[in-house]
Amino acid sequence: MTTLPELAARRCYSVVNPLHSAIYFAPDFGQELAKLGLEDSAAGYFVGRAAPMGRATAGTITATFFNFSHDLIARHIPAAWDVVSPEAALEARLRAADSVLRRVLGEDVIASKEMAEAAELALRATEACSRPARPLYAAHADLPVPDAPHLALWHAATLLREHRGDGHLMTLVSAELDPVEALASHTATGQGMSTKWILRTRGWSAEQWEAGRQRLRDRGVLTADNELTEAGEQLRQHLENETDRLDAAPYEHLGAEGVARLTELATAFSTTARENGAFPSDLRGKS
Repeated sequence: MTTLPELAARRCYSVVNPLHSAIYFAPDFGQELAKLGLEDSAAGYFVGRAAPMGRATAGTITATFFNFSHDLIARHIPAAWDVVSPEAALEARLRAADSVLRRVLGEDVIASKEMAEAAELALRATEACSRPARPLYAAHADLPVPDAPHLALWHAATLLREHRGDGHLMTLVSAELDPVEALASHTATGQGMSTKWILRTRGWSAEQWEAGRQRLRDRGVLTADNELTEAGEQLRQHLENETDRLDAAPYEHLGAEGVARLTELATAFSTTARENGAFPSDLRGKS
């Protein structure tokens, strides 16, 4: 039985996660990798997120990232590891996180007591995360916690993101959704990545995207104009509720008061980051 208000954990995650994910939409990490000789910016996401797993194969990355085309990943991995080692990639990623957060939050926020408090709360929540069946979380959990509070918060946000993400993949597989179907049904909620961004970043062709939507229409998840049916809405709600259940432990461990305070602090930080251009304006949407 949960001790938290309804959806409190999900709300907390939703404002903590942007503090991690801002790095994916900034040029900083790509610039750091270019200094090391990896000038193909398209490889950066795979190198950065997979680096905690060591010299991961394309197959391992496809399995753990789930919604990217294997063909796209295989164009970059393992060749990228011959240019940038996982260890060097992790150091570059942390430098990029530092520069991104300083730019989108400002030096006063970085140095504030609120930043230190948020880092402490988020790290406390991660104490209850679990490694079994969560490969991306487990790999990141083996990394050291940075000393600087804003980087400690970024690290904790990363752990919370990967812990929830690993659990979410369990729900997608259980629901018998393949990567394109998972993306398309999420896009149809209006809360997922827009079609434009999916086709730009996930490696699926327009034909594969439409075929996935057709499978969802055949299954009764989408209407003819790609809106969620009642069954589709129920499916997406079930997926989120089940993900919440699998991801409850960190927030239960932090407790209602701690979750409320971390939500308050992270809301202020993520709002500032968005206002300072941390994310593209067309990132989310149904089209």
